[in-house]
Amino acid sequence: MTMTTAGVIFVLTLVAALVAVYKPFGDYMFRAVAGTRQSRVERGIYRLVGVNPAAEQTWGVYARSVLAFSAISILFLYLFQRVQNHLWLSLGFDPVVPHGAWNTAVSFVTNTNWQSYSGESTMGHLVQMAGLAVQNFVSAAVGIAVAVALVRGFARSRTGQLGNFWVDLTRITLRILLPIAVLGALALMIGGVVQNLSAGTDVSTLTGGTQTITGGPVASQEVIKELGTNGGGFYNVNSAHPFENPTTWTNWLQLFLIFLIPFSLPRVFGRMVGQNRQGYAIAAVMGILAFASVVLTNVFELAGHGTVPQAVGAALEGKEVRFDVSNSATFAAATTLTSTGAVNSFHDSFTSLGGLMTMFNMMLGEVAPGGVGAGLYGLLILAVITVFVAGLMVGRTPEYLGKKIGAREIKFASLYFLITPILVLVGTAAAFATGNNSTALNVGPHGLSEVLYAFTSASNNNGSAFGGITVNTTWWDTALGLCMLLGRFLPLIFVLALAGSLARQAPTPASEGTLPTHRPLFIGMVVGVTVILVALTFLPALALGPLAEGL
Repeated sequence: MTMTTAGVIFVLTLVAALVAVYKPFGDYMFRAVAGTRQSRVERGIYRLVGVNPAAEQTWGVYARSVLAFSAISILFLYLFQRVQNHLWLSLGFDPVVPHGAWNTAVSFVTNTNWQSYSGESTMGHLVQMAGLAVQNFVSAAVGIAVAVALVRGFARSRTGQLGNFWVDLTRITLRILLPIAVLGALALMIGGVVQNLSAGTDVSTLTGGTQTITGGPVASQEVIKELGTNGGGFYNVNSAHPFENPTTWTNWLQLFLIFLIPFSLPRVFGRMVGQNRQGYAIAAVMGILAFASVVLTNVFELAGHGTVPQAVGAALEGKEVRFDVSNSATFAAATTLTSTGAVNSFHDSFTSLGGLMTMFNMMLGEVAPGGVGAGLYGLLILAVITVFVAGLMVGRTPEYLGKKIGAREIKFASLYFLITPILVLVGTAAAFATGNNSTALNVGPHGLSEVLYAFTSASNNNGSAFGGITVNTTWWDTALGLCMLLGRFLPLIFVLALAGSLARQAPTPASEGTLPTHRPLFIGMVVGVTVILVALTFLPALALGPLAEGL
C-alpha cells in the first residue's frame, strides 16, 4: 500500500466515523445543555458555590461570570506553578520563573496551551494533574458555554436571559467532557499511552550510556488535551512522543477526539433553534473548509517543494516516521483547523506551502470546525456577516433565523472579526520593531513566517509553534500572553453582547425576500466570505513570508 493510499483511507475512515456520531452525540450534548433536571452531584456543587440553578443571567452578568471565573483560574494556576517546589510530586523541580508562570497560566486558561517550556523537565506531576489538566476541562467548558449562550440568543425572543454560566459550566464538564475523557483515557492506555506517578526510570542505552525515561499521568491529560481542543503536551515533543501517541490507531483516535465535539455542535445548534437543517448547513461549511485544507496540506507535503524533498519523494524532515508524511500532514491540518495546537511533526520543517496552510487554517478564525464552542460561535458570526452582505446586495434588511441584523448586531460581529488580525499583525510588527524577531535557525522569509506563526497561534488560541524562535524570554512570554488573553476574552464579550441583542428582538416572519440559510447557495456564500475576508486581511503578510519562500 502506498503512502498516498494509506493517507486517503485514514482520512475517509475518520470522516465516516464523524458522520456516524454527528446525530447521536449531538443529540446527547443538546440534552445535556438544554435539560432542566439536576443531578445530586450538580446540586451539591451549586450549594457549595452559592448558585441558584433556576436563576438565569443577562449577557452582561454572563460575561462577568466568565471573566471572574477565568481571572481566578489564572491567579490560582500562576501561584500553583510558583510554589510547586513545596508541593507533593514536585519531582524536585524549581518554581517556574514569573514570566513563564504568567504565560503558562494565561495559556491554559484561554484554551491556548502554548508552551515555552519542556513539560517533563519543568512541571511536577501535581501541577500537571491538578493545574494544567483541570484547566483543560474548564477552559473547554467555557468555550462550549459561550457558544450555547449565543445559540440561545438566536432561539429566544423578547428576553434578556441567556441561561446561567455556572450551570452551563458544571453540566458541560460533568456530563460531556468528563465521561468521554474517562473512556478515552482507558482506550489510550490500552494503546500504550503511559499513566503512572513515576519520577522516571534510568535505563542503559545501546551505546552503553544511561537515559532517564520519564513517566507520569500522561493518558488522563492526553485525552482531554485533544477532546477539549487544548493541545498542551505532557512531553516537549507533544503527540510525536511515543508515550503520548504510540501507534497509528492512537493517532487516528486522537484526531477523532479533536473533531468530535466541534463537528457535533452544529447539531446542538439545529436542535436549539428548532431547525435541524440549519445545523446541517453550518456543519457543511465546516466540512468543506476542513476537507479542502486537509487535501491541500497533504498535496503540498507529499509533493515536496524543493530539490531534496522532490528527490526522495516527500518532505521527510521533521516528520515522525511512525506516522509517515500523510498522517503528519493530516494531523497538522486538524490541529490548526481547530484550536488544539497539538503536533506530531515539526511544522517549521513543512514545505513553504504546507506551512502556509497551517497558518491559513488559524487565520480563518479556526472555524472549520474550530475549538470546542469557539468554532461554532466564530462561524455563526461569519454567517451573520454573510447575511448582512447579502442584504446589502439585494437592498433589504438582512435576517438570520428570524432575527434582523441591524447596525448594533453587525458592529458586534465586525469587532469580533477585527480583534484577532489586529493582535497578529501588531504583535508581529512589534517583534521586529523591538529586535525580538531573531531566530535560532532561519532569517529571511522563513524567519518572518516563524514570528508571524507565533502571533497567529497565540492570538487565535491555538498553541502550536513553527519553532526556530527562543520564546521563553520575558518579552515573548509577556507579549504572547497578552495576545492570548485579549484574543480569547475580547471576542467572547462581543459574542455575548450579540447574543443579548438577538435575544431581546421579536421574531421576524420569513417572507419572499428572506435569504434561505439552509441551502447550498448560503453554504457557498459563507465559505466564500470566510476565505475572502482572511485573504484580504492577511495576504500581504503571507506574501512576505511563506509565499515568498515558496517562490
